Amino acid sequence: MNRQQKTILIEFAVVMVITAIAVVTMINFKDWVNRSEAMRAMEQLGQIVIRYRQEHGSVPPESYVDSIKEDLEGYVRLGKLRYRGLWIDFESTPDEILAYTEKNYRSVFVDKGYVVLRLDGRVQWLSKQECETLLARQQSQKEIQMLQEQLEHLQSQ
Repeated sequence: MNRQQKTILIEFAVVMVITAIAVVTMINFKDWVNRSEAMRAMEQLGQIVIRYRQEHGSVPPESYVDSIKEDLEGYVRLGKLRYRGLWIDFESTPDEILAYTEKNYRSVFVDKGYVVLRLDGRVQWLSKQECETLLARQQSQKEIQMLQEQLEHLQSQ
C-alpha cells in the first residue's frame, strides 16, 4: 500500500469515527430534549391541577385533565399519561403520585424511566424500578385490577 492510499484510508476512518460520534451525540441530545419537554409539560399540568385543587378542594376529574392536555406546551412529548385522580382522597399524602408517563429512551445518557407528578405539584424523573416500587406501595388492589383489565382490553383489539 502506497502513501496516498494510507492517507485516504486514514482520512476515511477519521470521517467515519467523527460521523459515528455525531450520530450518537444527536440521539442522546434528542432524548435529553424530549425528556426536558416532557418534564416541562408535566410541570404545567401540575400548576393547573394545583390551581384547580385550590379552587375546588379536590383534584380535577380525568375528563378535565384530558380536555386541557392538548393545550399544554410540549404535551406531545408526554406520551401516554396515566392520571390517578380517581384514587386520590383526603387521606392521600402530598407525596402520592397523581400522574405519570413512561419514557423508554434508547440513549446512553438518558435512562428509561417515568416522569412523575406528585400530589403537591412536584415533578420528578424516577427510574423504572423506583417508580414501579413506589406505585406498588400506593396503588390499591382495585386500581391494579382496573389497569390489568384495560391492558387486556387493549391487547384483544
